[in-house]
Amino acid sequence: MIATLPERGLPAPDPCMALPFRRVLLVDDHALFAQGLAGLIQQEGLAETVEMVSSVEEASDCLLHRQGIELVLLDLSLGGETGLSLLPRLSGQGPQPPVVIISSSDDECTVRAARAAGARGFLAKSSGRLALVRMMQAVSKGQGYFPGGMAPLSRDMPLTPRQLDVLSLLAQGFPNKRICQSLDLTEHTVKTHLKAIFTQLAVHNRTECVNKARALGWL
Repeated sequence: MIATLPERGLPAPDPCMALPFRRVLLVDDHALFAQGLAGLIQQEGLAETVEMVSSVEEASDCLLHRQGIELVLLDLSLGGETGLSLLPRLSGQGPQPPVVIISSSDDECTVRAARAAGARGFLAKSSGRLALVRMMQAVSKGQGYFPGGMAPLSRDMPLTPRQLDVLSLLAQGFPNKRICQSLDLTEHTVKTHLKAIFTQLAVHNRTECVNKARALGWL
């Protein structure tokens, strides 16, 4: 079910100051948090309307059938499913709005996993009002927003961009099936990438792979 935060009681927007977004889709299965974030977004004049859904399926359906959504705020954990599984679904639906991950986990591996899956930004749920404003303003200008910035990969990185995507999700603890879903790859392709990564690192299992990749600064 789609819930839309009422607009009653909000101050009239300054006609000389355009809102960053007209319509935002918030995907989160914690109702109180979602309502609080939606209210804050409107209080700060960051969006005219915030629509709320609680699952990947509802979000996918909403984006498929409802036009005008300019930003998706997506919780990383939704009732046992990963929010990142929404991203490969969108890739086959034509041009889609940018997606920013919101999560209670903001460690480096989680952020890298979000970037690898194609998210435009990442905002920790513990962030304050100012961080929310900066994120939405940056994304509205076509920029990315990630903790620590978006440092380019080293030129000496021996992995391909797609292998790095797989490695980032592996470090997040994703099994092969979830890596397939997040990156829209077949299981055979994921296994091929993992084999190449293991060979490059001269390791024999997933734990060794992640530990060595971190030691080398690849994660």
